[in-house]
Amino acid sequence: MAQPQASELIPRLREAGLLASGNPHVTSLSGGVSSDIVLVEDGARSFVVKRALPKLRVKDDWFADVSRNRVEQDWLDYAGRVAPDAVPLLLHADRNEAWFAMEYLGEGWANWKSELLAGRADAAVARRAGDTLGRLHAASWDNPRLKERFSTLANFTELRIAPYLLATAERVPGVALELRAEAGRLSGCAEALVHGDFSPKNLLISPGRLVVLDAEVAWYGDPVFDVAFLVCHLLLKGLHHAGAPEPVLALIGEVWRAYGEAAGVRAGPALEARTARLALCLVLARIHGKSPVEYLGGPGKAFASAFAIRHLPYPQPTLETLTGAWRAGLAQLSHP
Repeated sequence: MAQPQASELIPRLREAGLLASGNPHVTSLSGGVSSDIVLVEDGARSFVVKRALPKLRVKDDWFADVSRNRVEQDWLDYAGRVAPDAVPLLLHADRNEAWFAMEYLGEGWANWKSELLAGRADAAVARRAGDTLGRLHAASWDNPRLKERFSTLANFTELRIAPYLLATAERVPGVALELRAEAGRLSGCAEALVHGDFSPKNLLISPGRLVVLDAEVAWYGDPVFDVAFLVCHLLLKGLHHAGAPEPVLALIGEVWRAYGEAAGVRAGPALEARTARLALCLVLARIHGKSPVEYLGGPGKAFASAFAIRHLPYPQPTLETLTGAWRAGLAQLSHP
């Protein structure tokens, strides 16, 4: 957050009773493309403030309703009750001005995306991610109260279905039918509370703990989206390490097994098949959609695109077979 915005924020923090000193220090944090995020240091106390942006910081024009900040406030409230170990404590929420304050976790945390890009593939972290996601989903299955509270399909469409699936359908007409069918299926599904951005960049890790951030896309819909979103990211991280992808690709199985144990009987073959199909759609969307992957070069992007286009009409029935096909393709890419 730029300094003029910080000076604008301080009176609001004071009105909310969050400040004790007369000279708090505000520092901008890296927060992705959708929000301004700052660290506020007020004497011995520190906390983080997040405020939604009306226009996302991406190459394409991508506008979104700032009410998504209220959605994230509600998700933090929900998750704090189900899995308090897995989310920062919500300190204050302003529903009218679309900002909230939350606990600052301090030093000693690593970002899982950075760890994976560096080639550090920890199976324990993958199991913790799967378990956390499974617990959050299981507590929300078929819950009418949550379904009403998170009736946010318009927000989810604006931030996920349109920029990922529908934009990709326009740009890759050869599989437009499959992508639009998946978009329609997602729009009509309401089974559990979805985080909407369950990716390594939003998972902070420390010894024995994993914390989930950035839930402004939360929606009562298809839990498959969260699992597929994470699987997509792990496939692409494996591609990033195409010469030695196995440590990263092996994490997909760890995530799925831990998720299944936590989510229970609902995480069966049908849900897994849906996950594998949607993961392919999302891989293609990270190449051709409005939020393209930034760490792959031309050959890697070409591989991911060709793989998804080839397999989408005949998707793999399990995550194991999907990962196996990806692994076999990478072997040919590494050893032509």
